[in-house]
Amino acid sequence: MSFEEEIVLFIKAKSPLIYIISAEEERVEYALRKLMASRLKRVVYSWDFVNGFNPKVLNEAYKRNPFEALSRVRNIFSQVPSLILFKDFQNFFSDLSISRELRNLLPIIRKQPKTIVFVSNQKIVPNELVDKFVFIEFGLPNVVEIEKELSRLFNTLNINLKTELFDLLVNSCRGLSLEKIRYLIAKSITSKRQLDFSTVELILQEKRQIISRTEILEFWQPGEHLNDIGGLDGLKSWLSKRRLHFSESAKNYGLPVPRGILLVGVQGTGKSMTAKAIANDWFLPLLRLDTGRLFGGVVGESERRIREMIEISESLSPCVLWIDEIEKSFTSTTQTGDSGTTNRVLSTLLTWLAEKKAFVFVVATANALENIQLELIRKGRFDEIFFLDLPTKNERKSIFEVQLKTFRPESWELYDINELSQLTPSFSGAEIKQLIIEAMYQAFSEGREFKTQDIVKEIDNSIPLAKLQQESVQKLQAWARSGRIRLGSLDASNITNEN
Repeated sequence: MSFEEEIVLFIKAKSPLIYIISAEEERVEYALRKLMASRLKRVVYSWDFVNGFNPKVLNEAYKRNPFEALSRVRNIFSQVPSLILFKDFQNFFSDLSISRELRNLLPIIRKQPKTIVFVSNQKIVPNELVDKFVFIEFGLPNVVEIEKELSRLFNTLNINLKTELFDLLVNSCRGLSLEKIRYLIAKSITSKRQLDFSTVELILQEKRQIISRTEILEFWQPGEHLNDIGGLDGLKSWLSKRRLHFSESAKNYGLPVPRGILLVGVQGTGKSMTAKAIANDWFLPLLRLDTGRLFGGVVGESERRIREMIEISESLSPCVLWIDEIEKSFTSTTQTGDSGTTNRVLSTLLTWLAEKKAFVFVVATANALENIQLELIRKGRFDEIFFLDLPTKNERKSIFEVQLKTFRPESWELYDINELSQLTPSFSGAEIKQLIIEAMYQAFSEGREFKTQDIVKEIDNSIPLAKLQQESVQKLQAWARSGRIRLGSLDASNITNEN
């Protein structure tokens, strides 16, 4: 039910006290005045501590006197259908006279065509009055409201943007108030003299500050791109087709809201890097969830945290939510000693993954599936499940090229990439990067430039994880070979033993 439908329903049901939770007073008042004028034909009066009533009542504003302002409600507007909007009252509810006067008012205003509405960004109500109120959350502006506001701003400023950039700005502004959006657009124009992709980055910085105030999610600023990842052409192709699926044009086309992907594979094969690259390439904020933070020692705390995580993620949509090593917190083994807390948290997460309507693209990673809850990998939770295997020879060549271009952009061609890829059949992408770094350390300590042979020596001295945990890796590869999972690589020889 929308905010407009809720407020109309409560007023028609003669709910005398309505409490709207929102930090956007101006937007709330505008919405109420528009709604009262169009649907309920009621006059709207607002009161705040400094200005009193607007418009003035009987030539008096009742400034700086909340008790007197509240007392006047019983005598004024008695026969005129009206809505009285009180601001700042969360600061006065602790006053016994205010609380008492509200209770005295209830039987009177129930007989009159009036409704009292309080607006505050916090739910602060005396315990003895909680059951007398109905509470409504006034959500942040939706896509349509943001589009209208940006179009209004751009028309006023005579700015024409390409559709792709406009859609990115609209999506980036989701989760922000209209006032904040106006400020950020003005800031970008003032500093850059134009609107471009740097404006999107400015908006993401604002969202980063919002996330920093929470203790559940982390805001990551990724520097990786999908092109920085060697191999995984199948996964990259799948992702490239979905780059703009958060746009309004995709919605109008009839595409459903994307759910996300589950990346399963050997450690070091690029699962976490992929999550970061998706957010960076799609110009979306990246939120990282450490599932360990969901579980608190106080009864009910874990359930509250998972709900808060969902609310924060949806308020900042569109975004990418990265759930790292999800199998460590949600296993198929029986949970003991937590009174069912883990199962309740998992149930909430599963329901949200299956039914979420917000544009939150979930990227979950897992290193093993033996103990993971089957409900997590069932179709419907994620759009697709990809297996990221150890890189093939061609993919290793690509990884060596990407890494050497990063460390030696001017001389990377001097290295024998073909030989290096031939010698590293069991090495992951992360291990290949570390080989280069170790070779650089050795050469630097000797006061010279590192060469192909330095990397070869590091290969001889290193034992990859795939050999240390050969049985578990082979088991995971066999599971992927069964055809129940999509391969991240287009190379059919990806799941082979090159040893």
